[in-house]
Amino acid sequence: MKYHSLNGEIHALENVDFTVNKGEFVCIVGPSGCGKSTLLSMIDGLLKPTGGQILIEGQPVCGTSAKVGYMLQKDYLFEWRTILENIYLGLEIRKSLTKKSKVFVMDLLKTYGLFDFKDKYPRQLSGGMRQRAALIRTLAVQPEILLLDEAFSALDYQTRLLVTEDIYGIIKKEHKTALMVTHDIAESISMADRVIVLSQRPAVIKKIYDIQLNCEKRTPISSRNAVEFKLYFNEIWKDLDVHA
Repeated sequence: MKYHSLNGEIHALENVDFTVNKGEFVCIVGPSGCGKSTLLSMIDGLLKPTGGQILIEGQPVCGTSAKVGYMLQKDYLFEWRTILENIYLGLEIRKSLTKKSKVFVMDLLKTYGLFDFKDKYPRQLSGGMRQRAALIRTLAVQPEILLLDEAFSALDYQTRLLVTEDIYGIIKKEHKTALMVTHDIAESISMADRVIVLSQRPAVIKKIYDIQLNCEKRTPISSRNAVEFKLYFNEIWKDLDVHA
């Protein structure tokens, strides 16, 4: 991906080549400004690559797709709409708010503990509950792939740990394929099946880590207690050291 600006051409990404398998959770880490969010926007079809191509199930990405759901850093819940009305928004835009889709949303709300809050307004919910509502809004349109762009960075540390546990469980239970951008090394190791490390701009892939943690029942919190966790952290930290 190359941009043209008043200061000349900016080369954001170069020969970034990887595959994400169905049902896999992959995290992307890299220095600030290296093009991580740009990469997600390209996968979602919001940006067209200036070279190469992106394939979903073997088909080139040409614009946005119903197969892909995008969860951003902020929850972007409309304060004048109830939680239920916010969750219905994507279905309304796609003109697919049917009796069947409403039943599906209600099941999601019941399963993930927001049913009793469906008639509340966003300002009445905690930050963690708002993020859960934002994820349910994304899941309501039944995408096959979830893109998460620094989805927990606006939360305080304790809430963030609890929300990652929550969101990870939902994604795994719904059998979604997930690709998450984060600047938090520990967060990436705790959640991902693989971690892709990008270099400074123009970003190339420095290394891909296959995360194998020895814990009985893996969750983001239990992962942090695994013996291998610190080893992965130190290696990825070295990869991200711009002075190394």
